[in-house]
Amino acid sequence: MSRAFADISFTPSVKAAQSLYGSREANRGFELVEEKRDHLLERDMEFIGDRDSFYQATISQNGWPYVQHRGGPAGFLKILDAKTIAYADFSGNAQYLSVGNLFASDKISLILMDYATRRRMKIWGHANIIHEEEDARLIARLEMPGYRARVERAVVITVEAVEWNCPQHITPRFTEKEVQDMLARLLAEKSQLGEQLKQKLASVKPASLGNGPLELVITAVRQLSPRIRAYELRDPAGKDLPAVSAGAHLRVPVLLADGQVATRHYSISSAGEQADSYEIAVLAEPEGRGGSMAVHDHYALGMHLHCDLPHNDFALHAHAAPAVLIAGGIGITAIRPMAKQLAAQRKPYTLHYAGRVLSAMAYSAELQTKLGTPLHLYAADRQQRLDIRQIMEEAGKDSLFYVCGPAGMITAVLNAAEALGIDPQRVRCEKFTVQKSSHDEEIRVELARSKKVIHVRADQTVLHAVRAHGVAVQAECETGNCGTCAVTLLGGQAEHRDTVLTEAEQKNRICICVSRAQAGELVLDL
Repeated sequence: MSRAFADISFTPSVKAAQSLYGSREANRGFELVEEKRDHLLERDMEFIGDRDSFYQATISQNGWPYVQHRGGPAGFLKILDAKTIAYADFSGNAQYLSVGNLFASDKISLILMDYATRRRMKIWGHANIIHEEEDARLIARLEMPGYRARVERAVVITVEAVEWNCPQHITPRFTEKEVQDMLARLLAEKSQLGEQLKQKLASVKPASLGNGPLELVITAVRQLSPRIRAYELRDPAGKDLPAVSAGAHLRVPVLLADGQVATRHYSISSAGEQADSYEIAVLAEPEGRGGSMAVHDHYALGMHLHCDLPHNDFALHAHAAPAVLIAGGIGITAIRPMAKQLAAQRKPYTLHYAGRVLSAMAYSAELQTKLGTPLHLYAADRQQRLDIRQIMEEAGKDSLFYVCGPAGMITAVLNAAEALGIDPQRVRCEKFTVQKSSHDEEIRVELARSKKVIHVRADQTVLHAVRAHGVAVQAECETGNCGTCAVTLLGGQAEHRDTVLTEAEQKNRICICVSRAQAGELVLDL
């Protein structure tokens, strides 16, 4: 079954245009769907009922299209049933262009806009002109009480197809009432929170956290999106900081909710730029391990952080091979300096950056301005999809791939590389979260030197279980990127989830911060 709007709109010439410009395959999906969409659903009816205007297109006898605006009080376009809508045609300039066109052809299409939320809906149908002497009850039903405009006729439309469009290129606009409502809410919030904010700001004092060798002070805070905040870090005495290259990260101290001081790793998103400052960008994750929320809650201007020296497990290659950079969400913090470094060196590269909402994708506006054509953005709210396999398939045979983002994205890249026969050495990954699986089960781990047997829960890492039993293990990233926690594997078959060990190393080594057992049991040299 095909979508009703496709039956109407996908004429041979339209299909030819889709083939010419490379979108035929993408649009073919509309011809292979289970839902016809030739009637109104509840959400369609609700949307129509809130509109105070729409645009309609009709066809003249000489074949010219004519688009006209129709307006009235909200709800003047009324729903008679799931297949029928109608509106009162108020008196206008007496040219009767749309009405005259409908006398010749009853085909009509409407576009309904909600500029404030950037939504638009299209309707195709057949229109019928009804005068008061033909159906006075219908005219009375379509009249709008209190609206001083003469109803000349009714336009009744039988719906043949309904389709929603993506919000791309719709500029948000607001009615006078919407602006007044927003201002009223803001003024009320300002009145309620103003004094509290003053007291909170007055109580903020420079603090010190951590015991690392590199002392930094927070000198600026920027809100990149509703959930992402950037922090500028400098030497307290104004000295230059240790040089860092693209891909480097910084281990910073955080004060967790239980009062414990822990450390977290964040990519230096400004790597390779100013010598006297670093910038890290932190995504607030309420469901995370607590580090990001601690940063958002406690990091403030003037705060001193005693950090470890920067480290780089995700460095760019030095030769001239093309680079394909893939970033998902907050993963752009590691990829951004790579793109800027490659651009400065005039090396070939492309950057593919995906996120849920374009306006919330950190650094997207800056990257669009500075990078130009090598940048490709994919925003889910604009129905833009990142096709990882296609990108990797179309890349040059000597291209190197760098990916940073959610575990699902990294898995997709690794799976695509394997399917396409791409050498694993050409794919370099950095992730911010531990890769988990719904199929994980409790496993048994024997520590050969400690003479201990540990049962690791399905929701627990081997590293955390080992530490909980009093065995000290060194670890850094705890996401399988650095290899610091790798230990000798004496028995059992490992399920490797790291991105750092080579295939040869994985035969007798295992990164216990992320990897598990395939058959339920491991023996480790601990």
